[in-house]
Amino acid sequence: MARRTARPAAARQYRLEPYQRQCPRCGGPAWAAYHDRRTVATLDGLYDLTLVVRLCRDPACPRYRQPYRPEEEGGWALPHGEFGLDVIALVGALRYGEQRSVPEIHRALVARGVPIAERSVTNALYRYEELVALRLADQTRLRDQLARQEQVVLALDGLQPDVGHEVLWVLRDCLSGEVLLARSLLGSTEDELVPLLREVADALPVPIRGVISDGQESIRNAVRTALPGVPHQLCQFHYLREAARPIFEADRHAKVLLKKEVRGVRPIERALAGRDDTEATATRGYCLAVRSALTDDGRPPLCAAGLRLHERLGAIHTSIGRVAEKGICRRNSPGSSACSPAASPRRRSVGRPSARPTTGSTRRRASSRTPTSSRGRPFAPTTRRSSRRWRPGGRLSTPSPRRSTGS
Repeated sequence: MARRTARPAAARQYRLEPYQRQCPRCGGPAWAAYHDRRTVATLDGLYDLTLVVRLCRDPACPRYRQPYRPEEEGGWALPHGEFGLDVIALVGALRYGEQRSVPEIHRALVARGVPIAERSVTNALYRYEELVALRLADQTRLRDQLARQEQVVLALDGLQPDVGHEVLWVLRDCLSGEVLLARSLLGSTEDELVPLLREVADALPVPIRGVISDGQESIRNAVRTALPGVPHQLCQFHYLREAARPIFEADRHAKVLLKKEVRGVRPIERALAGRDDTEATATRGYCLAVRSALTDDGRPPLCAAGLRLHERLGAIHTSIGRVAEKGICRRNSPGSSACSPAASPRRRSVGRPSARPTTGSTRRRASSRTPTSSRGRPFAPTTRRSSRRWRPGGRLSTPSPRRSTGS
């Protein structure tokens, strides 16, 4: 979608010039030919960059009339890019580090004063992925880093999105955290994994000192065939998972029993449909808390889902108990307006006055409300009997009218 508002003016100006004033090819002087301008949006604000572009004037030079731009320009933004590298790095960190969605990233950038559209956030995310892929594909940097550590501890694992799909195998160095090879294979057999391990071993400038993987039989046989004599250890996470399997089964059974005790959230939410008072809002909050607790499965064996569900349901139960106690205390407290007759406003009689009783009828006229004392208690009736009586709690009760008995 096209821009609907004008671009805000840049509050800061910066001038960039090439550090090299000679032609990098022939060594002759590179003259300043023209100035280029571009606006870059960074986390610190908008910058108006003035770029000094130089050209070689020697017709015999292979770089004749080819622009030589400032070296510092690449540290500000990508070529033809509108946003700085710090904005792209923040977009990638929010997406892959904090698992935020594109609308959430857009709101975070706008809150920091970056004028950006939601579609531009998606484009910045693509640029971040390209930069990461370029860095991982830099074999020279990877070789230098592995040569400094002088050994590699290889981690091997496969991921299959669904049954029948290809398996993505990732080989990673545990010491540096670098991905050495990632490839999709049709299966997970020994014959398919052996060429993968040999390819990595031949490309590494340092020896492999150990291999870490799960206990899959095909992986064990492939490591034994492709890397003979290299120690092979099972992953610590899989060790913990196998050791905690009995506890995990008991915890899962306890969670199933707990879920049976908290059913019926949906009927409560349906009963609150159309209400927006304080009580309905608080009840919806408790329903959402229960739903969140039921769907939090955790990650065994490091987190027991049944125990966590028990803790969260206990916290919800305690909170509801506190709310109930506050409601009872407010209702029964002597100083509350709902419990004290003196604190309640006086009511005026509303409606038509009662007619005189006819002959043969025993119906009595309803007397007016007697005045109250300073302590809030009504005076005793003097001549007429009141048809209303005080109940504990400051409420008036009107007895049901008696039936007339005609002679």
